[in-house]
Amino acid sequence: MSAAVEAPATSGTAPGAAGTVQLGLLIDGDWVSGNGGHLTSVNPSRPAQIVAEGGTAVLADVDRAVLAARGSQRAWSRTPMHERGAVLSRAAAALESEADALGLELSREEGKTLAEGRAEVLRAAQILSYFSAEGDRVAGEHFSSPRRGERILVTRKPLGVVGIVTPFNFPIAIPAWKIAPALVHGNAVIWKPASTVPLLAMRFAEALLNAGLPAGLLNLVIGPGSLGTALVQNPGVDAMSFTGSSGVGRALAAQAAVRGIPLQGEMGGKNAALVLADADLDLASEQVLLGAFRSTGQKCTATSRLILADTIADEFLERLTVRLGGWHTGDPVDPEIQMGPVINEAARRSITSRINVAVTDGAVAIAGTSAENPYAGTHGAFMAPTVLALPAGQAGSTNPVWREELFGPVLAVRRAATTEEAFGMAEESEFGLSAALFTRDLATALEAVEALDVGILHLNSESAGSDPHVPFGGSKKSSFGPKEQGGAAKEFYTHTTTVYLRG
Repeated sequence: MSAAVEAPATSGTAPGAAGTVQLGLLIDGDWVSGNGGHLTSVNPSRPAQIVAEGGTAVLADVDRAVLAARGSQRAWSRTPMHERGAVLSRAAAALESEADALGLELSREEGKTLAEGRAEVLRAAQILSYFSAEGDRVAGEHFSSPRRGERILVTRKPLGVVGIVTPFNFPIAIPAWKIAPALVHGNAVIWKPASTVPLLAMRFAEALLNAGLPAGLLNLVIGPGSLGTALVQNPGVDAMSFTGSSGVGRALAAQAAVRGIPLQGEMGGKNAALVLADADLDLASEQVLLGAFRSTGQKCTATSRLILADTIADEFLERLTVRLGGWHTGDPVDPEIQMGPVINEAARRSITSRINVAVTDGAVAIAGTSAENPYAGTHGAFMAPTVLALPAGQAGSTNPVWREELFGPVLAVRRAATTEEAFGMAEESEFGLSAALFTRDLATALEAVEALDVGILHLNSESAGSDPHVPFGGSKKSSFGPKEQGGAAKEFYTHTTTVYLRG
């Protein structure tokens, strides 16, 4: 039996200050300690600094969370949507009021810069606010019937209990864009966040609980990846939403298929930016830098491939290199820093190893390093922003940094003789999440809409970025199931009932 713990708070410090938080699970409205292995969340900039620690969930905790969700979901589904939305609205206001403190905690736990951490908290609040107004939007459809005296209505109902698995890189925004639509459409949720960012998960759950969310509707289980498998296999779970690596996503999708439940998956990306000969090079070099290196390249929509028109390649790379000269890496809570560490030392070693393999295969470092940690004296998981020029022809297309998602601050560069060749290079990927095209030519831009098979296309802006009122998701092997955010969210979190109505 799990022991009760207090609602999350720092040890003797104000929220956001440098203290250690005691981790807890949220089950049926109560914060309880986990009976599993001990989890320690550390600051990736200062690995000796513990941000949060405590016991993790075990399978019995997952079972209790599912029972709590099933017990509370029916009454919640019959609560007017405007009342459900009001809970989200109050939680959004709480996040806004605590944006500075939570942004600092996010920076300490995940490694984003302080500005990015605060912006992410505000984005989570924006997402909650957007879905809080779902009761004011179209709730169903009305069709004419071929029979006299009859009407046909199409209504929507919640799926029931939804398991949600989220990644480390957006520890509060991605949970918001999954949990907000799930709740407002009448579902109950069991949420397993990435084990590297448990503190922000607790903060988000706390905001919803304090906003009046009834017990059992949001349950938080912190622990290893096996908990995600336990969720998808649990007979009390009606659907799964997942964001993370392609391998894990496909494994969960297979398990969901065995049980016959829907799964929504947002997975890998290997996003290309194409800079054509007529592009505004000042704008393009700025946006490519931001797309590749903001958030330390740890975005599924980050720019990791760069395709340059031959005629402007040298000039563009010179401009990019100049901009990188003012791009400072270090402790992300320092306001003068533009890029923090990767999530942990294991990630840094993995990315560095793959850079070294790419160099062995012919890549040439234009910027950055492929050897030692340039910030080793800090003991943080820091990397320099790395730009690698790939050899021409087939050798460039098979280099691992061109094909594989490294999930770090690494940009692979190739040159194209024609626009058609550039479009072809962009399509050399099993993924199709995002792309960016820089051109002044309207006809070329329209051709890109047809030629580039991606879920998100940016014209003259960085490949990363999304808004809560429009669909988010990719094509090919980047996504599985309905898209996220905007009106697309209800396509996953509800199902339709067609009603033939005759008086």
